[in-house]
Amino acid sequence: MFRFLIGRLALLVPTFLGVTIVAFGFIRLLPGDPVLLLAGERGITEERYNQLMEQFGFSRPIWEQYFDYLVGLLQGDLGTSIVTKKPVVTEFFTLFPATAELALCAIILAVAIGIPAGIFAAVKRGSFFDQTIMGTALIGYSMPIFWWGLLLIILFSGILQWTPVSGRISLMFFFPQPTGFMLIDSLLSGQKGAFASAARHLILPAIVLATIPLAVIARQTRSAMLEVLGEDYVRTARAKGLTPFRVVGMHALRNALIPVITTIGLQVGVLLAGAILTETIFSWPGIGKWMVDSIARRDYPVVQGGLLMIAAIVMVVNLTVDLLYGLVNPRIRHN
Repeated sequence: MFRFLIGRLALLVPTFLGVTIVAFGFIRLLPGDPVLLLAGERGITEERYNQLMEQFGFSRPIWEQYFDYLVGLLQGDLGTSIVTKKPVVTEFFTLFPATAELALCAIILAVAIGIPAGIFAAVKRGSFFDQTIMGTALIGYSMPIFWWGLLLIILFSGILQWTPVSGRISLMFFFPQPTGFMLIDSLLSGQKGAFASAARHLILPAIVLATIPLAVIARQTRSAMLEVLGEDYVRTARAKGLTPFRVVGMHALRNALIPVITTIGLQVGVLLAGAILTETIFSWPGIGKWMVDSIARRDYPVVQGGLLMIAAIVMVVNLTVDLLYGLVNPRIRHN
């Protein structure tokens, strides 16, 4: 296990280096001058423009800027925002709890519905229920997030008026947020109705963000279960007279979980990517909306640091998934 972990960590080094190149080059490929955008409609003199270019380091060659960027990363410095003048790390961890809360609720929803739906579809293979579940999953996977989100807003917020349109909680509530997770902080506040308000604001964004992962998990679970249900040990378990619950739940499901867990781990990247659109649609104050606003303002340090932190989270999650294989299936050993 230790050798496996060291080997995987060694592979993360070139991957991380590649991410730094992408993060550094991506924002600079977009048209627009960050200094001119910062000046806005007020305009700026040529002397002041040159001064700001020198101050931010944009007047130096690209390779020098990239080298300084790498040196800063080795020292734990992701830079300072051009617009807010705050450290990128501080802004990231201030906004990250909002995105983490949304992504966590979305993945819980996707797993809680997707795995049982996939199991049921596999057990009832070829039936009306199987075709309905898989057809619905295909529609959910194919549905654009921005269209699906706006549709739910029109229906549940506009016509039915069951849920709020945007934000994390009603403006009538104000309390300290020590954890950054609105559901937890609203409970700790003790204010009547605060938790219900936070939950109502979370429903639609979580459903929209969970749609694609739910569809993928359901289809992968069905595929894995169909492969396992045809194995000899499953037929033997049935021949022994074990109940369908024990055959499916204890024998088949455990051996089918490896590809499902891999799929769930890969969905973390999908969730973080989908959060950009979801947070923009619902004005959710998280990392996604922060990144979109920073791209529009050509805030180089924020975009670079944000992409790097998101990539690091995805890599850590995928490494954790690999380590979980041995716990789910004892036959797998990391030699």
